[in-house]
Amino acid sequence: MKPQQQDPPPRPPSSSTSTSTSASASASASISSASVFTTSAVAASAWGVGGMGGMLGRELGGSFVFGVVAVYGASQGPGVALPGGVGLLLEGRAAAAAVGGAALHGLLLRPLAAQAPLGLLTDLVPVAGYRRRPYFVLAGVLMMGSSLIVAGSTGLAAWAALVCFVSFAAAVAIADVTIDACIARNSIERPALAPDIQTLSGFVSALGGLVGYSLSGVLVHRLGSQGALGVIALPGLLLILLGFVINEQRTYQSAEKQKVWEKLRVAMRGMGKTIKYPVVWKPSLFMYLSLALSISITEGQFYWYTDQKAGPAFSQEFVGIIFAIGATASMIGVLIYHKLLRDLPFRNLLFHAQLLYGASGMLDLVFVLRWNLFLGIPDYFFVVLEECCSKIIMKIRWIPMIVLSSKLCPLGIEGTFFALLMCIDSLGLLTAKTGGGIVLHALHVTRTDFENLWLAVLIRNLLRLSSLGLIFLVPRASQADVLLPPDILKAYGRNQEESLQLTKFNDMEDV
Repeated sequence: MKPQQQDPPPRPPSSSTSTSTSASASASASISSASVFTTSAVAASAWGVGGMGGMLGRELGGSFVFGVVAVYGASQGPGVALPGGVGLLLEGRAAAAAVGGAALHGLLLRPLAAQAPLGLLTDLVPVAGYRRRPYFVLAGVLMMGSSLIVAGSTGLAAWAALVCFVSFAAAVAIADVTIDACIARNSIERPALAPDIQTLSGFVSALGGLVGYSLSGVLVHRLGSQGALGVIALPGLLLILLGFVINEQRTYQSAEKQKVWEKLRVAMRGMGKTIKYPVVWKPSLFMYLSLALSISITEGQFYWYTDQKAGPAFSQEFVGIIFAIGATASMIGVLIYHKLLRDLPFRNLLFHAQLLYGASGMLDLVFVLRWNLFLGIPDYFFVVLEECCSKIIMKIRWIPMIVLSSKLCPLGIEGTFFALLMCIDSLGLLTAKTGGGIVLHALHVTRTDFENLWLAVLIRNLLRLSSLGLIFLVPRASQADVLLPPDILKAYGRNQEESLQLTKFNDMEDV
């Protein structure tokens, strides 16, 4: 599962902040309350998901659960703070002026947008007879190498630093595509477990994001920007270990290299045939449009947060805490989905989730227009409330989409097709980011001019609600149902000796 993308916060202006004593006291109280909330919520969520993880370990193998945790929790968690680390590294260099925040973020998303070709590699191009192991190892080596190069080089040029960070993003994408193929296959073979699998994936992804937000500032403060980037090489070790602990049967076909092109032709034909089915292209179109219509205006909102005149003048530290609270709220959203919503039909659940998503955006409008002060609600309390509501609803909306995507993949090309669907989602997110930039530019919203920011928020909310008119594209089926016809579901399946097996640690054989 490709985790739901969230724009990293841009760096605020470097001007000093002068806040009143009462505001500082209010911020301190809010930070203390937020810490208590975060700790309690994480403990409660972990308790609720822990039993489900044990059940999945018994049903699908402990190494499968380890793979989900290693990829979604460990390798993707530090990636949340990655663009901020780039900014710290490039700060003060002449080349930094040529690298805009949006362009940099776009570069880091390029590997995610190229997931379909990566899926073809993991499905069709075995290395030394293995289809999954080598790609986990490759991802781990890339992650470790790029992080250590940046951390250990004192005079690294800006272009070289960018290459390293794009390599890091590519490593995350390779690991993501490979574990997604495992998840898709298990979801197809055990359809009743698909909601549980995505719940586990969503929880560890949110937990990894929380760890990334919480530790990034501490690591930068204690180790410096380069030292902090060196620490994120550690998840690469987990990916390398994952490549060795997965018990995958080796293939011994003599003409394997000659068969690759034939398999590529069959896979491309299979994807083309599958995407033509209404049960596949209709929900795929809905997911793309619902993501694309939710335009991203995060950059304009962030600078408004830290503005001394027009905005609430939050400190950089408090904005970081807001994002950490949002990651915690995402875990609560995962738990709500698992306990209350996993048995609802796709169309019913996504309709109400999208409706709540559009309605929750109105909290941003209230905040930007400063109506919360008219109602007597302090800024610090209101922004925490808004962030929690938004992230819970976003997670409830996102997980069913991923469950639905995993059920649209034929066996044999499950990695390729799931990566194709995730690539479509990535294009939707990039479209939303581009559309948000166009709206901000058209309304003349800049780092210092926020007069029309409320209008941008209103347009975004109306566009979110407009996607409700497309809900007919989503099937009415239950989340435990099999959606693909049998002739497509298993038309491209491999022989048993070629299949990936994720087994319990104590059942593994030496290879």
